[in-house]
Amino acid sequence: MEANEGVLDTLLNTKRKEGATKFTKEKNKIYADGITSVADSGVLENALNVGDKAPNFTLKNALNKEVSLYNELENGPVILTWYRGGWCPYCNITLHYLQEKLPEFTKAGATLIALTPELPDNSLDTAEKNNLEFTVLSDLDNVIGKEYGVVFQLTDEVADIYEAGFGLSEKNGNNNNQLPLAATYVIDKNRIIQYAFLDADYRQRAEPTEIITALEKLK
Repeated sequence: MEANEGVLDTLLNTKRKEGATKFTKEKNKIYADGITSVADSGVLENALNVGDKAPNFTLKNALNKEVSLYNELENGPVILTWYRGGWCPYCNITLHYLQEKLPEFTKAGATLIALTPELPDNSLDTAEKNNLEFTVLSDLDNVIGKEYGVVFQLTDEVADIYEAGFGLSEKNGNNNNQLPLAATYVIDKNRIIQYAFLDADYRQRAEPTEIITALEKLK
């Protein structure tokens, strides 16, 4: 994705520049090596992509209500997006902007569902903090993320920074040191993936204008 391609990318780019200047040279290198590790892991090649059938799942939202993908697809297409956690500034910027664009997604007939490996209490806190009106589901231990092939292993160095910084294991309720890509899919009523955003760099996210374009093609 080219810089300043869209409004969300412009917002994220401000945070990217901030991180580059705020972190030490060593920390920036650890993060850069972490992104390279994701790219080299094969996760991008193995993740579900356009034309693949989306596996069904049923997960509980922060209020303990079960949400099924296939049930939601009966009402129209679903935008399925993953975020790493409420501790991730890039995720919070993205979630906030997705909330802004929610009326446009709804107008296009789509339901937006966000998945996170965080424990339900943490995902509820994230939803409330960002005033989210769309569904946020806890994918504990990345069970669904693994079915979609979007889960990767953190490098030991990045995992150590995350553990010391905010306690990743406590946020997710495990010591797996695994996270999902910030992947986004548009799934049609026939359960087929019609749009896929997959990137090794967690600082890159699907642009809502691209999501809306994909939804319009379904009509």
